[in-house]
Amino acid sequence: MNEVLQAQDLYQAFDMVGEPVAILQGVNLTVQAGEQVAIIGASGSGKSTLLHCLGGLEQPTQGTIYLQGRAFSAYTSTERGQLRNQYLGFVYQFHHLLAEFNALENVALPLMIGGVSRIIAQQRAQAMLDQIGLGARARHKPSALSGGERQRIAIARALVTQPVCLLADEPTGNLDRQTAEMVYGLMLEMNRAAGTSLVIVTHDMTLAAQMDRCLALQDGLLVPYPC
Repeated sequence: MNEVLQAQDLYQAFDMVGEPVAILQGVNLTVQAGEQVAIIGASGSGKSTLLHCLGGLEQPTQGTIYLQGRAFSAYTSTERGQLRNQYLGFVYQFHHLLAEFNALENVALPLMIGGVSRIIAQQRAQAMLDQIGLGARARHKPSALSGGERQRIAIARALVTQPVCLLADEPTGNLDRQTAEMVYGLMLEMNRAAGTSLVIVTHDMTLAAQMDRCLALQDGLLVPYPC
C-alpha cells in the first residue's frame, strides 16, 4: 500500500500562563491508502490537537507532516489550504453545516472553493447525497434535518472532493447509539467503496474495534492498543 499521510517526530506544546505544556512528545504515524485507523485516549490527552496537526490546521512545535509524500511545512498557508481542499476531508462532533445553505449547497461548497463550476459542483453534490440516501433532502436547510441527517451530510461534504484521507474528530459523539452506529457504518462503507483512508478520534471502543488498527495517545505518544 502507498503512504498517504505521515507524522514524523511530532511535538506540540502550548504556553499556559508563561509555562510550556507539552501535548505531543514525539508522535510517529503512517497511514496507508485505504487504511482505517482509530485513535483513542483520555480527554485532554491531545487527540484533537494531533488530528489538527495531521490535517495541517495547526503547525506543530517540531516535526513534519507529510501528505502524499509532501511536507506541509514546505508550503505557504494558502497552498496548505489548497492541499487540504484537494486531498483531505474533515468531520467533527458537531456538523458545522452553514445554516443559511441547504444540504445540496453545503455539500457542493468544497468543490466550488476548489474551482469547480456551480453547476458541476451541485451535480456531484446531488450524486453524493443520493449515495448516502439523502437525495430527497437536498433542498432542506440544516434546521429541518435530524441530528443523524446533519452528520451524514457533513460526511458527504467531506467526501465529495474524493479526498485521499478522511479525518474525523468524535464524529458520533453527539448522537444516540443507534444513529451513531448508522453514521459510523456509513463512514466505513464509503471508506471501502472509495478507497479513502480513514483516521478517527473516538472515545467509543465498540466503534474503534471495527477499524483496521487502533492506537492510544498516552503521555504524548501513540502506542498500539488492542481494541
